[in-house]
Amino acid sequence: MTDAQAIIIGAGPAGSAAAIGLARAGAKTLLLERARETGDALCGGFLSWRSLARLDALGIDRAALGGQQVARVRLFTRARSSETVLPDLAMGVSRHRLDSALQAAAEEAGAALERGVHATLIDGASVQTRDGAMLSAPSLFLAAGKHGFRGFGREPAAWQQADPVMGLRLRLPQHAALDRLIGDAVELHLFDRGYAGLVRQEDGSANLCLAAHKSRLDAAEGDPIALLRALGEQHPRLGERLAFADWSCSVDAIGHVPYGWRTRETAAGLFRLGDQAGVIPSLAGEGMGLAFASAESAVAAWRRGGADASPAFQRELAGRMTRPFAIANGVWRAGENLRTAGGLTSFAASFPPLVRWAMRATRIRGD
Repeated sequence: MTDAQAIIIGAGPAGSAAAIGLARAGAKTLLLERARETGDALCGGFLSWRSLARLDALGIDRAALGGQQVARVRLFTRARSSETVLPDLAMGVSRHRLDSALQAAAEEAGAALERGVHATLIDGASVQTRDGAMLSAPSLFLAAGKHGFRGFGREPAAWQQADPVMGLRLRLPQHAALDRLIGDAVELHLFDRGYAGLVRQEDGSANLCLAAHKSRLDAAEGDPIALLRALGEQHPRLGERLAFADWSCSVDAIGHVPYGWRTRETAAGLFRLGDQAGVIPSLAGEGMGLAFASAESAVAAWRRGGADASPAFQRELAGRMTRPFAIANGVWRAGENLRTAGGLTSFAASFPPLVRWAMRATRIRGD
């Protein structure tokens, strides 16, 4: 049992941001995190200018994060490239550094953080944990990230179901020559049935994340390293970067990511946040923005109407996702198609203002 007014499942960016807002609003808040130590999640190493502004509002010192400044975006196909200045400065930072700062701020605001608590089921106003405990509160906030949560299915679009999307991540070690190649950019390397995003982080390493259809991994006999090596051979610019890889390091993976999914539905008293509310294609670089925007909006809705505000909150948030998701889906599908990726890259090189428009248009509005 608990006397909390709000229980949050998941202490990633969405859950921790919600905990900060709720605790500052005077709610007795319990934040549950299944990991005993703060890890380094696969997704979310890029913070847009809007996400940085939301961190400022949460009281997170962006300078203390020590992330790498990002001022431009590059697109690469096998034979073409483009470079566009971002609408404003962004940042590359590891999830370990970001999550640690947010969790510390949540505790400082007055939220109780309990680690090693694996929530397995939501039953009305109660949360059941793996050890059989039942925790209850008038308001529940589900912020379990990209992993599925029992009873809350997330169906991908029909075109993904036959060939689902996998997430892969390899960290490239710091090297002066690699620093010069990437510089202050976030790079998007487009290939058949997927793309790779690359950005430098606070320790000088580079975070390489892939969103690739399962058929690409199957063609490499299920071996992520074999897939990366093949892509490096087929795409010279990506191969230049992969030349610095330490192939003894493991490749992190997550399966069946339902990019483009979003929900308008929730139960009374349950607020669904971040990737449990919608999964924007990661090519847009707005996964963290969705986490913060959903937390901000959920806290504002809770302050106005308490637990009863959750259904209206979920519908309104889904409505805000409509345009950014549609644009991000369109760009992603064009980028992972060999027939259109080159044209997309050439278009980006010729019309930088439209690229910046697309970047702005894929940001998620808060409350």
